[in-house]
Amino acid sequence: MYDLPPQVLRAISMLNAAGHRAYVVGGAVRELLRGKGTVTDFDLTTSARPEETERVFSGFRLVETGLKHGTVTVLMDGLPLEITTFRVDGTYSDGRHPDGVSFTPSLERDLERRDFTINAMAYHPQEGLIDLHGGRGDVKAGLLRCVGDPDRRFREDGLRMLRCMRFAAVLGFRIEERTGAALVRCRALLDDIAHERVREELTKLLCGQNAGRVLEDYAPVAAQVLPEIAPTFGFDQRNPWHDKDVWRHTLAAVDAAPADPVLRWAALLHDLGKPPCFTLDEKGVGHFYDHGEESARLAGNILSRLRFDTDTRRRIVALVALHDRPIIPERRPVRRLLARLGPEGTADLIALHRADNAAQSSLAAGRQSELDRAQAVLDRLLAEGACFQKKDLAVNGRDMLELGLRGPEIGQALDRCLEAVLSERLPNEKAALLELVRRMFSGQFASGAFITNDCIGLSLPVSGLNSST
Repeated sequence: MYDLPPQVLRAISMLNAAGHRAYVVGGAVRELLRGKGTVTDFDLTTSARPEETERVFSGFRLVETGLKHGTVTVLMDGLPLEITTFRVDGTYSDGRHPDGVSFTPSLERDLERRDFTINAMAYHPQEGLIDLHGGRGDVKAGLLRCVGDPDRRFREDGLRMLRCMRFAAVLGFRIEERTGAALVRCRALLDDIAHERVREELTKLLCGQNAGRVLEDYAPVAAQVLPEIAPTFGFDQRNPWHDKDVWRHTLAAVDAAPADPVLRWAALLHDLGKPPCFTLDEKGVGHFYDHGEESARLAGNILSRLRFDTDTRRRIVALVALHDRPIIPERRPVRRLLARLGPEGTADLIALHRADNAAQSSLAAGRQSELDRAQAVLDRLLAEGACFQKKDLAVNGRDMLELGLRGPEIGQALDRCLEAVLSERLPNEKAALLELVRRMFSGQFASGAFITNDCIGLSLPVSGLNSST
């Protein structure tokens, strides 16, 4: 007997009272068996046709989420319940959705169409667990296995291959041998899957506890949707800072990074540029000059292809571009990073550096203490309310107008004020900044000659310090 929310019990009871069979099905049953935390997402399957389901729940808010596939969503006391009629899927001519469905009175037929055994169980408070495909045993064994023929399951819906890998990464399960072989054999089916769907599954996979192991075990499948990673497979770095090839280093960095989508994607993509940037010195030591920039270029292409939103793409690309540049644990360099990346981006960059270092040889261990100091500097600056953007300056555009500046001169003057504050040559105080502008105003304002190339936005203090590792 499993504890079900009162809304679920009520829905089952209402369907039963109307003469219909009804069961909790799918992921909710799996998670109840695992006993891992609170289950909040419940799907029901029923012998009731969609129109009958709507009649039973006519007093509740209904959302017709998929009537042609037999699904009605019922909102019961704030809990959405997806209720789907027992069905048999037709052919999958597009490799993603059934061309049609046939409703069936048979729960058994409904369960046999599902993807994996761990998702093909049903539960009723009085009848107990209905497990026709060994799902309970597979949950206990931590095993992912297709229902029936794995090739057929994947041909029906190619996205199931990434779902399989995602479940393995998130749940910590192993993929059964026949299912795993079918994954590799059928991987070309992924070419027809919408990029947005691929992005969502890969993101969930990357944030899983066992992402690195799954990606290593099924690297050919990952390369089917991310062909840019293939050159890193087995690529010997020939550098004392690295005791792994590029691909295994990448996977170790993914596992070491916090389970945040931006950081996990940045870790996966951070060294894509190493193979094309590889050089050997006269001692036979490998170097990867400017690989951060090349990795950022490749990352941008991937993220655009997968239809990432602009802000997320910008954040990931910035992290990849800067991952090989040293973070100097001092106020001025950290303030410049704040100006470039903001508080969240700066903290993310430190976290990415930690993960990158953790995935290197023991030589990199000493770098972690520098990152501790950088984090401490960041924390102090934020606690002080330090200025790192023009909007935080003690002066603004109105002050510049009162000094007689016009047009682009205003922005140039504020840039210079920010540069003075970031370099800590001046405090962020109105009087000091206005005096700076007045001094520059005498004879030099009109031409903008006082503007130098060290204004933030044009460069970083670490510019040109590209790591060879």
